Amino acid sequence: MKKYRFFLYIPLCAFISLLSACHHSSEGDDKTIFRYNESAGITTLDPAFAKDQALIWATSQLFNGLVRLDSNLNVEPCIAKHWAISPNGLTYTFTLRDDVFFHKNPLFKTSDSTRKVTASDFLYSFNRILDPNVASPGLWIFSNVAENGFSAPNDTTFVVKLREPFAPMLSLLSMPYCSVVPREVVEHYGTDFRNHPVGTGPFQFQYWKEGVKLVMRRNSNYFERDNEGHTLPYLDAVAITFIIDKQTAFLEFIKGNLDFMNSLDASYKDEILTKTGQLKGKYTDRIDMISIPFLNTEYLGFNMEIFQDELTDATGQKIDAQKTKLIRQAINYGFDRVKMMKYMRNNVGRPGVNGMIPCGLPTYDSSATYGYDYNLEHARKLLADAGFPNGKGLPTIKLATTSSYLDLCKYIQQQLSLVGINIKLDVNPPAALREQMAQGKCPWFRGSWIADYPDAENYMALFYSHNHSPSGPNYTHFTSIKVDQLYRIAIKETDNMKRLSMYRQMDSLVMDEAPVIVLYYDQILHFTHKNISGMRTNAMNALDLRYTIKKL
Repeated sequence: MKKYRFFLYIPLCAFISLLSACHHSSEGDDKTIFRYNESAGITTLDPAFAKDQALIWATSQLFNGLVRLDSNLNVEPCIAKHWAISPNGLTYTFTLRDDVFFHKNPLFKTSDSTRKVTASDFLYSFNRILDPNVASPGLWIFSNVAENGFSAPNDTTFVVKLREPFAPMLSLLSMPYCSVVPREVVEHYGTDFRNHPVGTGPFQFQYWKEGVKLVMRRNSNYFERDNEGHTLPYLDAVAITFIIDKQTAFLEFIKGNLDFMNSLDASYKDEILTKTGQLKGKYTDRIDMISIPFLNTEYLGFNMEIFQDELTDATGQKIDAQKTKLIRQAINYGFDRVKMMKYMRNNVGRPGVNGMIPCGLPTYDSSATYGYDYNLEHARKLLADAGFPNGKGLPTIKLATTSSYLDLCKYIQQQLSLVGINIKLDVNPPAALREQMAQGKCPWFRGSWIADYPDAENYMALFYSHNHSPSGPNYTHFTSIKVDQLYRIAIKETDNMKRLSMYRQMDSLVMDEAPVIVLYYDQILHFTHKNISGMRTNAMNALDLRYTIKKL
């Protein structure tokens, strides 16, 4: 069938053997197949549509861009050997490697069925993201690029020109949207490029039966080498299954049928972790656990416009803005985040007491004097100052959430009842809640923000008034002249220390107004069996398998 057509550069019998190895490693089999499950499924292998973690992980094995992020979130060279930024911050000039080739494909019509990547390939790939007919969700990353701002003066020089300086631009270019793709293959397949991907990555497409299995095999022509000069990657293949039930996937991992498991689900967190977040003793002899901060802030957000309108006092009169602020602050002080993390999350993550910017970014300040901790008496005082002593006369407040966070929201509901704040939980399907948030129809909602790129600007953009939803990420419809001024200055500032200071000022101003209640800063947990080593990740939860070794 055309849908599952592959270009075979290995004999069919070898391919069947490879697929068999993805199920079980038979005795004497020397193929190293890295196996993991993706319960969320994969809808495309086109990097122009890599908008969530499942798609990012898969496309990152198949494609490369100009730059990438290392384990410490620093931008490092990839297909670009080096780059220069003009003094005014408007022009980025990249010098490309001349030894990078696309995966083999008959459409190249060359003797070896491949060709070298040139700057014109990046020109095509980036303009493709801008093409409204493609409708890439990554269009926004080039919103600050000047008209006709991409150029390729020669085969190894690629230039990006901006309309105004934007300090995080290099980080933006590390996103999978900015991967290089070959024009002749993309135009041949059109939208069907989604399941005929050809890139330059360490692995190349082999087989995909949607909802069942995806197989990517080692790219023997990959351009990167390790410090000893050995070609990368070390693995022979990557196999991804799509078991929807997370409990079933967990059991497959425990049985050894999967090599890697990411994060935790409530259905098995108490089976594998202690209450303090440690791997249970019965697993320590056969499983390794890696834990690092994750650039994800979980929060409760108030729509500052409609939350204000819906609150009334005992006489039915609307509550003024200052009293509404006191109520938001009282809610922030009214529940114990430390206990919440211990009993609801097995201490996976950090209590959200230091602002919106998460642990894992340099801007995060664990000693910050802004933010909210647990202070029951102060919460009661704030309520009294707002005209609702012990919550008397305060109407019930509705909190929109999803079933995945229901237990956590019930905990907050119970804690706030001790202050006199009554909450009604409104459980919604995730897609429905996102739509309500985007359309500005939720007075109070549970949200999360996973960084698109590792810069605090990505979090402060949530409170920039020009980013009001539905066209932007400011779901709280927060407005502050001072925050707007600092934001505009910070995104042009090339001195990192000055930018860091401004981001912290913004975070402090936002926390004082309390448009959000920060719940916790998330944490990455990666579980592997003892025979797996060399996996690389970072606080963006990247899956870098170039250096991964699997001992048989």
